[in-house]
Amino acid sequence: MDAPRTGKAAQRARRNPRTGRENADPDGKHGTGATATKQPPTKDPANGSVRVEIFDQIYNLRGSDGDYILKLAEYVDMKMRAVSEQTATVDSVRLAVLAALNIADEYHLLKRRLATTPPEVRQRTSKLESALDEVLQDGRRTG
Repeated sequence: MDAPRTGKAAQRARRNPRTGRENADPDGKHGTGATATKQPPTKDPANGSVRVEIFDQIYNLRGSDGDYILKLAEYVDMKMRAVSEQTATVDSVRLAVLAALNIADEYHLLKRRLATTPPEVRQRTSKLESALDEVLQDGRRTG
């Protein structure tokens, strides 16, 4: 059995268990209150890093396409906020797991839908894509 925590940090945690969540709404949920203080995302092309904010937390991420990373971060933030509005929990780890499950569900539904696309549709799409690429390349040569 663990002994109860003592010390100044434990006392502060018991007095104010929401420290670090000053951007939360008064009802304890994240969402509209956080948007006013939201930091704009920044990109550093020198090292390929992107600074994003997801659910009121700042992350410095690296990747080859900073704009894509920004879009992904915005999507994850949106999903976490949607889950936050639907649940009573303020535990950001739990919200992240629930958001990840929702994203995984979307992914697998789309994957299943793609797998059931008739082969004729996929073949026709491929032919149309090739024809469009050819027309665009011809336009670049003449224009």
